[in-house]
Amino acid sequence: MNATTFPPARILGIETSCDETAASIVENGRVILTSIVASQVDLHAQFGGVFPEVASRQHIRTIYPIVETSFKEAHMHLGEVDAIAVTRGPGLPGSLVIGMNTAKGLSLGSGLPIIGVNHLEAHIYSAWLHWPPLANGSSGGVEFKPEPQFPLIVLIVSGGHTELVLMKDHLTYERLGATLDDAAGEAFDKVARLIGLEYPGGPAIQKAADGGNPKAFAFPRAWLEDSWNFSFSGLKTAVLREVRRLQSVRRELPVADLAASFQAAVVDVLVGKTVRAAQALGAAEILVAGGVSANSALRAAIHAQAPCPVHIPPLALCTDNAAMVAAAGYYRFAKGQRDGLDMDVLPNWPLSEV
Repeated sequence: MNATTFPPARILGIETSCDETAASIVENGRVILTSIVASQVDLHAQFGGVFPEVASRQHIRTIYPIVETSFKEAHMHLGEVDAIAVTRGPGLPGSLVIGMNTAKGLSLGSGLPIIGVNHLEAHIYSAWLHWPPLANGSSGGVEFKPEPQFPLIVLIVSGGHTELVLMKDHLTYERLGATLDDAAGEAFDKVARLIGLEYPGGPAIQKAADGGNPKAFAFPRAWLEDSWNFSFSGLKTAVLREVRRLQSVRRELPVADLAASFQAAVVDVLVGKTVRAAQALGAAEILVAGGVSANSALRAAIHAQAPCPVHIPPLALCTDNAAMVAAAGYYRFAKGQRDGLDMDVLPNWPLSEV
């Protein structure tokens, strides 16, 4: 099934699942007309992680200015879009409610249909997106690439989720495996704290690892050979024990080597299982999405080892944004999904029950 089989439509996307407040307008599920993201990273850094109540309050302050800015940047008004897509879950309940109520208000005032989107599905559809070419012929931010081809093996890696999914067609998912404990991004945050790095842990560990030896410490890899599942709690514990051992015999931790060795262990398992799944299930292509897909070591390893073409969103679309919500919403809209104003948020909404 190709995007050309779907009718044209412009979708307003709204995202408030965690600590980014975002709005975007996307055309035909692929072309980003505008994408505005307000990050709360600096607010939460003092807590070493996302503080839910602070996140909710900040969403309230910024959501309407963000939506207004999105329309101004696109030189459009609400009447020129066909539907409103909003993240319904999974995510922080208080944060999700802000985006949901905003979308409902806009829908009620305009008569536009509203579509609830799964946040994990949105991350997947970030791989379909690109910016339109500029007048000078440049890409305008994200280079146009052919859309992913089915069947896809999808690796979703973020702060709260690590899942391996078989996607045979648009909006069709079979969950192969998931983390049994910590998500990859969560493990990055926790290990960063253990070795004295700042929040968020993913970028901090990547930066520190650039100057380290990934073979300095033989941290374990949990392969769980009989399944496609993941586990990172043992790795996190191994780092903790090594940190305590080092602290007992020296004053200063070898932060770069610890970061590089930890990152290598995570990347080895993520890439290894994804590649094996693609080979075992005859995938045409591989898609990697979610905040951790911004990690340079992961991107390099999957491109080097994959037996088929790989799709990874550009860095600007790896972390939470509303363009991906609008893209997923477009395919839901084209399929005929319309949700009522009684729709509620689903903080623990799985991508697939299968």
